[in-house]
Amino acid sequence: MASASGVPAGRLVVVPICAAAASSSSFPVSHTKSFLTASLSPRPGGKLWLWLCPPPPSPRPPRGLGRESQSVTEEVRRHREGDPGRECESSQVSTCFPAERRVQLRVMRQKKDEDEAVHLRREIGLVPAASFIIGTVVGSGIFIAPKGVLMNSGSVGLSLLVWTLCGVLSLFGALCYAELGTTFPKSGGHYTYLRETLGPLPAFLRLWAEFLFIRPAVASYVSLAFGRYVVEPFFAPCEAPSALIRLVSLLGVTLVVAVNCWSVAAASRAQVTLTVVKTFALVLIIVPGVMALANGKTENFRKGFELEALTLDRLPLAFYHGLYAYGGWFYLNMVTEEIVNPNRTIPLAVLGSMLTVTALYVLVNVSYYTMMTPGELLASEAVAVTFANRALPGVSAVIPLLVALSCLGALNGGFFSSPRMLFAGAREGHWPRIFSMIHIRHRTPLPAVLLLYPLVVVMLITEEIQHLISLASFARWFFIALATLGMLLHRWRFPRLPRPFKVPLAVAVTFTAVCFFIVGLSLYSDPWNTGRSCALTLSGVPVYYVAARRSRLPPRWRRLLDYCSKQLQILLEVAQQEVKTY
Repeated sequence: MASASGVPAGRLVVVPICAAAASSSSFPVSHTKSFLTASLSPRPGGKLWLWLCPPPPSPRPPRGLGRESQSVTEEVRRHREGDPGRECESSQVSTCFPAERRVQLRVMRQKKDEDEAVHLRREIGLVPAASFIIGTVVGSGIFIAPKGVLMNSGSVGLSLLVWTLCGVLSLFGALCYAELGTTFPKSGGHYTYLRETLGPLPAFLRLWAEFLFIRPAVASYVSLAFGRYVVEPFFAPCEAPSALIRLVSLLGVTLVVAVNCWSVAAASRAQVTLTVVKTFALVLIIVPGVMALANGKTENFRKGFELEALTLDRLPLAFYHGLYAYGGWFYLNMVTEEIVNPNRTIPLAVLGSMLTVTALYVLVNVSYYTMMTPGELLASEAVAVTFANRALPGVSAVIPLLVALSCLGALNGGFFSSPRMLFAGAREGHWPRIFSMIHIRHRTPLPAVLLLYPLVVVMLITEEIQHLISLASFARWFFIALATLGMLLHRWRFPRLPRPFKVPLAVAVTFTAVCFFIVGLSLYSDPWNTGRSCALTLSGVPVYYVAARRSRLPPRWRRLLDYCSKQLQILLEVAQQEVKTY
């Protein structure tokens, strides 16, 4: 395209103020970024007239480029200038639009590198996944729960049987969740499976219970165990101050929250390291006990089954304590979208880790009963420390430190996985939207981790450690039973749906029936704590119908919530996930 005076499009005429200039029709021009067309003609009276025509239409980058539009345009320019076979000149932009458009589309398809996009990445392989399960299962439970199992089972032999059955039952449940995790490859664990199989209301109630008391209760329980094992060695044989134990527990929770807010990779590496430490601690307990048993120290096993001390109403509590010690096998399913090849990794990690944990737990309890009488175990507030004083007097000072690190690993695993459930619920619209956002630089679900912290602190200060197990266990196992029941119903409704891993039907039915039996019987054996747990769970029903299913909040409340959400987003520097990971 050229102007009336012959000046090419995209060139600007520079007019000197002189007589010679007035007699010229055009002058040397310079290229400009604005792509203006200039035309100059002399007019009577010595006046110069300069017409600026609109630039030819240049190809616009597609919407959504934002800051990257300039870089994409530069890529197009470099591609064009480096192509010797191009049939048009660089100044004729409009005639070359189709070719530039094709180049831009090719660049656009590659513009969002996954390393720069805001999303959770698949970084968990088989070894980290198995370490993750072992690290979250092996925590404070094996060092605290033996007392509760023995107290409610009534005998050494029956308590060992409870530990074994709890391991088998946990393996069955983990295999059921492996099927659910490969059938529904989304993060969120319990929430996702309940939503896909039984509908949104049970899924929302699981979110509600997780945020309101399950995660705070479990985190408080583990952190109190951490604080006790850190503080008590400095005050032995006297009793450690309760306020100091809670303060150290609070510091442990704060450290774990900070690490999980800072980096997913750092939290994962910490989990693997702490898993190695806690496995070493268990082996350190097992070896002297098994050696003493092999040398004939069997007096504590001679009356292994004293059934007269057994009462039916206390037995479910023994299973609760045992199952709590095995709790954590379902945490891997909450981070499914961050697992490499989940169809292979989840089943293998679940099977290998749960068999390992079951063997370790049974052997640890055998060592406990070899070196301590049942009365001594029941009288001990820190079973592992009492065992170390008896069996390992030379290294007894190291055992509390190893147990504390084990508790810290379980706490880290819980804070790594549980916020992903809230993240998934917020992504589906069942939880405040701020919980579904990710830090733009650290790539962590920072709001979901950070907003759990205040409730953990409140429960850590107010609740007693023994009540926390019953408070959290009822709701947790009730929803696990619902999830596996939903899996069976989903099999029946969609028999032809592809399932990369399928657990035997007998295993799924057995696990579901046992879970419902334990949950129902616990209402009789511990009505106060299980009643509180049930009431807190059901309190989410009106919240679901008012705020989650169809928002009936007044417009002023909605505007206030939107304002708070925007301010938190700015303060925390978080954004929605930019890449679909499921």
